[in-house]
Amino acid sequence: MLVGNVDMLAGLDGQVPALLAEAITAMPLVDHHVHGCFTQPITRAEFEQSINEGSPDPIPDFMTQFDSQLGFAIRRWCAPMLGLAPHASADDYWAARSKLPPAELNRLLLGQTGVEHWIIDTGFSSAAISTPQTMALESGAPGAEILRLELLAETVARMTASAASFATDFQEALAAAVPAIVGFKTIAAYRCGFDIDWAEPSAQQIEKAAATWMAAPGGLRLQDPVIIAFIVHAAARYRLPIQFHVGLGDRDMDLHRSNPMLLLDLLRRPTVHNTAIMLLHCYPYHREAGYLAQAFNNVYFDVGLSLNYVGARSTDIVGESLELAPFAKQVYSSDAFGLPELHLLGSVLWRRSMAQVLGAWVQRGEWSEQDAVRVAGMIAAGNARRVYNI
Repeated sequence: MLVGNVDMLAGLDGQVPALLAEAITAMPLVDHHVHGCFTQPITRAEFEQSINEGSPDPIPDFMTQFDSQLGFAIRRWCAPMLGLAPHASADDYWAARSKLPPAELNRLLLGQTGVEHWIIDTGFSSAAISTPQTMALESGAPGAEILRLELLAETVARMTASAASFATDFQEALAAAVPAIVGFKTIAAYRCGFDIDWAEPSAQQIEKAAATWMAAPGGLRLQDPVIIAFIVHAAARYRLPIQFHVGLGDRDMDLHRSNPMLLLDLLRRPTVHNTAIMLLHCYPYHREAGYLAQAFNNVYFDVGLSLNYVGARSTDIVGESLELAPFAKQVYSSDAFGLPELHLLGSVLWRRSMAQVLGAWVQRGEWSEQDAVRVAGMIAAGNARRVYNI
């Protein structure tokens, strides 16, 4: 049960049957939605900003982000990796962390996640974030790439000759990109919300929307619902999984418009029935996501990002995610970005939560231990390998 300097199931003696505990601790993971790590040193202010999902504002003088569920989880589970005692103070943690070059820190923490394959979203680009190739070198695990649809559309719009040629140019760019990727992602939740008309737009509608979008002042940030519906339908033709950010995120998103129930208009359309729709993160809508995964054969979901941010409450979220959805429709992710602590914590908190939830059911005689091990393995890696064909 010891991985590196982290006993992932510490404090759970007697709560998890031995076979299940051993299996979950050693279980390889496929992280089906993740980002790279910082490649340059960062300040403490930048570190604390990176453990706050919602606000871009500077941290006020009266508080520290270490005083949060995520901050406590970092001090508990990452401190031993730096040679500190669990629950080391924030100041001691920062001092120990600051002594390590980013590449060494990344290797130290990524290598203990137990991830055997990364599926990486490179759409949130930054020169200070590691590439999939660097991630593979630092972690010892290979990676595959997800294409962010809005970023591709914005790139095409800057190069296209006119609004009339945008749709054709985008489709050609999409076709050229497909051989190098295993899936797509849309951030419609941020750009327009899910409460839009998800019908596939006509050529005339696309041209009109593209003309308005490309003529607007202030750059080419894609927020037009007609164009977003178009790029999602265009991607669906390739039958590769399409990831949808759902639920919590930065404050520039209207959270109530990211409820996945608002995707029913899209999910009921025959054009997407054979395309896997991957609902990412989902908190606080993870129960709605579970319903959709039960109701539609092509819908899958995870609770990835939420586990790090709820920390010690992650067991409750995992338990709720296992209430209604078929187990073959759930996948693991961390959605870690920048800080390698987030990559490690995604693994630790998922393993602990699964062990506690499934272990309790086994001990009450409601599940067999063999079934618990099998289901954990499906969610850890098996389902993602099937859906992404890796």
